[in-house]
Amino acid sequence: MGQYVAPLRDMQFVLHELLKVEDEFKQLPAHAEIDRDIINQVLEEGGKFASEVLFPLNHSGDREGCHLDKETHKVKTPAGFEAAYKQYVEAGWPALSCDPEYGGQGLPIVVNNCFYEMLNSANQAWTMYPGLSHGAYECIHEHGTPEQKALYLPKLVSGEWTGTMCLTEPHCGTDLGMLRSKAEPQADGTYKISGGKIFISAGEHEMSQNIVHLVLARLPDAPSGTKGISLFIVPKFIPNADGSLGKRNPIFCGAIEEKMGIHGNSTCQMNLDNATGWLIGEPNKGLNAMFVMMNAARLGVGMQSLGLTEVAYQNALVYAKDRLQMRSLSGPKAPDKPADPIIVHPDVRRMLLTAKAFAEAGRAFSSYIALQIDRELNHPDELVRKDAADEVALLTPIIKAFLTDNGWIATSEAMQVYGGHGFISEWGMEQYVRDARINMIYEGTNTIQSLDLLGRKILMDNGAKLRKFGDKVKAFVEANGTDEKMSEFITPLGDIGDKVGKLTMEIGMKAFQNPDEVGAAAVPYLRVVGHMVFAYFFAQMAKIALEKEASGDNFYKAKLATARFYFARLLPETAMLIRQARSGASNLMALEADLF
Repeated sequence: MGQYVAPLRDMQFVLHELLKVEDEFKQLPAHAEIDRDIINQVLEEGGKFASEVLFPLNHSGDREGCHLDKETHKVKTPAGFEAAYKQYVEAGWPALSCDPEYGGQGLPIVVNNCFYEMLNSANQAWTMYPGLSHGAYECIHEHGTPEQKALYLPKLVSGEWTGTMCLTEPHCGTDLGMLRSKAEPQADGTYKISGGKIFISAGEHEMSQNIVHLVLARLPDAPSGTKGISLFIVPKFIPNADGSLGKRNPIFCGAIEEKMGIHGNSTCQMNLDNATGWLIGEPNKGLNAMFVMMNAARLGVGMQSLGLTEVAYQNALVYAKDRLQMRSLSGPKAPDKPADPIIVHPDVRRMLLTAKAFAEAGRAFSSYIALQIDRELNHPDELVRKDAADEVALLTPIIKAFLTDNGWIATSEAMQVYGGHGFISEWGMEQYVRDARINMIYEGTNTIQSLDLLGRKILMDNGAKLRKFGDKVKAFVEANGTDEKMSEFITPLGDIGDKVGKLTMEIGMKAFQNPDEVGAAAVPYLRVVGHMVFAYFFAQMAKIALEKEASGDNFYKAKLATARFYFARLLPETAMLIRQARSGASNLMALEADLF
């Protein structure tokens, strides 16, 4: 039932040849001892766990789904999920990049990020159970009291407990200012929390001993809107001071959402009936605290789609090499067979190369962002930390939206390679398409990410963060502009960099007159900037491949061919996107609502 092989060679290329992480780690005291061998060993073992333990459960988990016992409110995950999680915990994987003070292994985020790509390729639905725990860990680590950290973090780090984020309510999704859940303060310093939450991934299951829910709710005197939201820790079982489990807290799963994809993950409706909670962070500042978790989740959702892009590509490639259909237009390529394998056909190659290019650029981009997070958290120079934080803030919406858009495109193209068999569940490809579609909605829809990028991250600071990243692009263009071999990459990279600058200025000027111009331009604008980022990384990768092409290693030959395909076939999408972004709001807003 399909296959998955961890793309270790490309991960090693990105980490060691493109990003030179070993040199970077030497500047970070917490990671100064981490070398190439350690990184490679971790990823090799991670790849084995993903391909040997998780991947065999992906298809069966999708078919079986999760089951709720409405009498007990208990959820049973698909067969094999709980045993796989036990293996995951026993091997120490939850602790990989966590703080050693709480039992973590303290490895860099960039290594953990590569590990999670492999987990998502193997089984996205399963990976969401431990994946959400990382967000809960980071939020409590950043905003929790010393007592909360001591109680919750060791259990989250060990994997004994898992976490969720409980934001959405039936009447409000992204507009969290409308949420109605209430938190009543108690004399002992706790709160009684009541309300209903929906779409809570991994909200109830039997895989861990306890589930730590992070819940947004309103205090009685809270101001309206987002300025009146507080964040609370609401555990499934109330822990005793020594970390042992006490009584069951009245936060229950009322139903499991019947979804298009990720059937192996229990997406729950959660009901809180005077559940006991503890305030985390300051009153009415809950959204600020939750953003720590949401930003981690946005990177995580990008990795979900990157993982699906890779596994869909791998399986479509195997099929294209095996499936015989028709003859090549330029003459038989397998004359000893009744037809040629479909990989000889140009459009099949276009579909495969689209997925391959999106996977390789997405891997380089996401690894770079994860490395910037490591620098933000660990570099001794405050200015370096600030620059890294600015870059992470700027590019996080692109990681989430561009990678998930591309994942949808890539899985669809990979399914198309199979023809009619792509729609048959036994081949596994239609599951990747279904699973990929949800990622464009998770953690703020891609439209919300686009508005965040253009409105908050760029126009709000008059483009300062974007210019800093643009300066890196310009520096690379200038440094390589006289290299004839690089001209096919440098010329279009410099061109898209200039166009992004001009487009940003034009939209900014229009927005002063009419704020709807931002909403009208945001989605195509994000894809344009996303392509600029991909072009920047593909140009760097092409430079390395050109330098090492003479080695005879076919890896570099393939990397060059993929880069050339990207610049010739995918980057030109920006011409259409720029025209869309420039077309303005009037063509969208002129038609009155009752005339639709």
